[in-house]
Amino acid sequence: PTELPTDIHGKRVVLVDDVLYTGRSIRAALDALIDFGRPASIQLAVLVDRGHRELPIRPDYVGKNIPTASNEDVQVLLKETDGRDEVVVIPALSEVEGQVEGER
Repeated sequence: PTELPTDIHGKRVVLVDDVLYTGRSIRAALDALIDFGRPASIQLAVLVDRGHRELPIRPDYVGKNIPTASNEDVQVLLKETDGRDEVVVIPALSEVEGQVEGER
């Protein structure tokens, strides 16, 4: 079970996510937060917004907008855990395979 170290009722909550894509994981997080109480407000901060929203979710704070194809993946690396700060766009597997075949 998920636990929060403090009561969120009546407080301002800033929900932080690394990559905003369809909005489904944010929606799940919002649903989980509401299970713990009624905050005065909830704001959303994301490091990377890549578009492709399926739900009406809009971040209040965005580190970087990076338009991507829906079949690409985005990985956020942080110095504290990965040794460097970097955003990596990983091409779709079919694109990578096509490049390898084209190099032969």
